[in-house]
Amino acid sequence: MTSNQHWQDILWGGHTGWSIAETLNWLLTTGRTLTDPAVFLKELGDKLIKAHAKVARIRITLDTIDPEIRASVYTWWWDREEIDVFTPPHGIENTPSYKGSPIEEVRNNCRIVRYRLTDGLPEDAHIVLQELYSQGITDYVVFPIQFTDNTISTFIIASDDPKGLSKSDLNKWKALLLYLLPVLEVFSARNTIRSLLNTYVGPNTGQKILKGIIKRGDSELIECALWYSDLRNFTVLTESLSTETMLQLLNAYFEVVTNAVTQRGGEVLRFIGDAMLIIFTADELGSVKQACQAALQAAIDANTQLQILNKELATKNMPQLSFGIGLNEGKVIYGNVGSLSRLDFTVMGPAVNRTARLEELTKKLSVDLLLTEEFAHYISEPTHYLGSFTVRGVPEPLQVHTLQQCTQNK
Repeated sequence: MTSNQHWQDILWGGHTGWSIAETLNWLLTTGRTLTDPAVFLKELGDKLIKAHAKVARIRITLDTIDPEIRASVYTWWWDREEIDVFTPPHGIENTPSYKGSPIEEVRNNCRIVRYRLTDGLPEDAHIVLQELYSQGITDYVVFPIQFTDNTISTFIIASDDPKGLSKSDLNKWKALLLYLLPVLEVFSARNTIRSLLNTYVGPNTGQKILKGIIKRGDSELIECALWYSDLRNFTVLTESLSTETMLQLLNAYFEVVTNAVTQRGGEVLRFIGDAMLIIFTADELGSVKQACQAALQAAIDANTQLQILNKELATKNMPQLSFGIGLNEGKVIYGNVGSLSRLDFTVMGPAVNRTARLEELTKKLSVDLLLTEEFAHYISEPTHYLGSFTVRGVPEPLQVHTLQQCTQNK
């Protein structure tokens, strides 16, 4: 064998059987420009079927850094139109579906794991293999994908060919992976970046940052409903509870509010100690009226869920939680502020200051939910006017409302 033939065998998997040439041509041209892993996998599978590869299923597992999920898993079947996307949570490593599985074996040893099922199942076959065998799979191969940061993901193929995969087939898959590796690493990096931005700055702000709005001063004028909330008696709780218990309560409170807000289309911009700054933008929700209505419903939802949480806390002899919310409407500057090397993406303007001052009034008036007159104008629920109040840093008194149901409850 000549030197050129030797390298061709390594890079192209040899000449016997199906060819990866057209698939590689697609991968190095159109394929590498795709940004959605599911779309990429669908087209990759279609190309391989067209090339007569002996493949019934392909699965790509990409690890990510996310507080809720362990990885993103994409599965293609040759006879299905849709790509199955699965995001297993943290802790899946302790479940029966993972313990003792081929995936665990690959991750622990960083080597190819193969199970030939042409002659039936091994006696101690893992549940994963049992399921695949029942679906007609005859050969199952898990390839480790080691990225430049030494993290290990997996690329899995399964064949339903009666004879399974030949040596030439395996060589072609190994050759194909040489070209797939950099593309999959890009997908993995994008997943991680998107997850980190969603976690630390929110999905809408994260998208703006990914689109290049990253220089100090980059900003836009937006109209939105503004939410500022603050946990009651936080200082007392901090002084009287252990750090662990305090963090448990604080996180429970944050989770209640965040869930209520995001389900109504809002975005948490900042956690400020025990306070939260949140926006509901008119652009995202369709109109100023819809933004205000969504913010109000989120506040009602959060209060309802907090009462449920307090019942659970009472059974554990833990302190009850309450918080005040100020809701306002207005135009704000939305963008980057800070130093040249350290920026914060936030909202600024008189409307933000008024919202924070409004929340301070909830303590003075002993009302948990207050609305500015500007906000009250846009909602359909009956409100009760509480009066005109002068607050620090605001030249004009605030015309303050609350919901009628709040006064009736009191």
